[in-house]
Amino acid sequence: MSGNQSLCTTFTFVAFSSLAELQPVLFIVFLIIYLFTMGGNLIIICLIWVTPSLHTPMYFFLVNLSFLEMCYITSVVPQMLVHLLTETKTMSVGGCAAQMYVFTILGLTECCLLAAMAYDRFVAICYPLHYTLLMGPRVCLKLAAASWTTGVVVESAQTTWIFILPFCGAGKIQHFFCDIMPVVKLACVDTSQNEIVMFALSMLFIMSPCFLILCSYVRILVTILRIPSAAGRHKAFSTCSSHILVVSLFYGTALFTYLQPKTTHTPETDKATALMYTVVTPALNPVIYALKNKEVKEAFQRVTERNPLRQMT
Repeated sequence: MSGNQSLCTTFTFVAFSSLAELQPVLFIVFLIIYLFTMGGNLIIICLIWVTPSLHTPMYFFLVNLSFLEMCYITSVVPQMLVHLLTETKTMSVGGCAAQMYVFTILGLTECCLLAAMAYDRFVAICYPLHYTLLMGPRVCLKLAAASWTTGVVVESAQTTWIFILPFCGAGKIQHFFCDIMPVVKLACVDTSQNEIVMFALSMLFIMSPCFLILCSYVRILVTILRIPSAAGRHKAFSTCSSHILVVSLFYGTALFTYLQPKTTHTPETDKATALMYTVVTPALNPVIYALKNKEVKEAFQRVTERNPLRQMT
């Protein structure tokens, strides 16, 4: 760090600076998506809570995932909505660190939860007679606790290491929130070692759950293909289709974002992919589980039919 550089204490977000006239429109669009996401995931949680037939390991993990998605989108979108309506789009370095802590912890936790959900489907389809034994309540709690603990421990260490770096200059972030690579670019020291460690952590803790998911679905596919009847194959696959779509959306953007070197990152691609995994994916998850999951649809119909207001009309 050269002597004439001063440490910056605030970051300025310039992601939407070229879209000044569209910012009110973007505010309305993102607000609608945010409210829809919060409402959709809350409905899924309440629906599973009041429906005894959904008190199974698969829906236990779905409740965890829905709660996580609500926290995930809340860690980014409300601050983005405020910046769309204000002239000064700044955040303190401490506030930026807090946002990155929450966002990255939830992101890695989701990786692990999706792997736990894949394991649940693997046991249900490949070992149906031992399902209640292998996926008892204690096992489910341990898998969920391990997912959250892994996210907290790993990402707390990584984010702390990032914010030990000194940040200099104007502190302008070509992004709409404190994502990892746009913040690292503002460091006024050599970050090559940090990038190597972050890439290694991404390979280990993003690809390991992904590898477990792939192995689970290879075994699931082999088992499904051995089912003699077409109806049986369809029923077995239908229990996995929602999870496959969610995994594809989440890992598609995560792999594109965090497993490419710093030199290939551009502000445009960073913002586009970030909008996908911070706004679009959390909004689509409740839609996917509502439309593709027969048990959720049936439970929702039963709850609405028991609604006193509907019966009065």
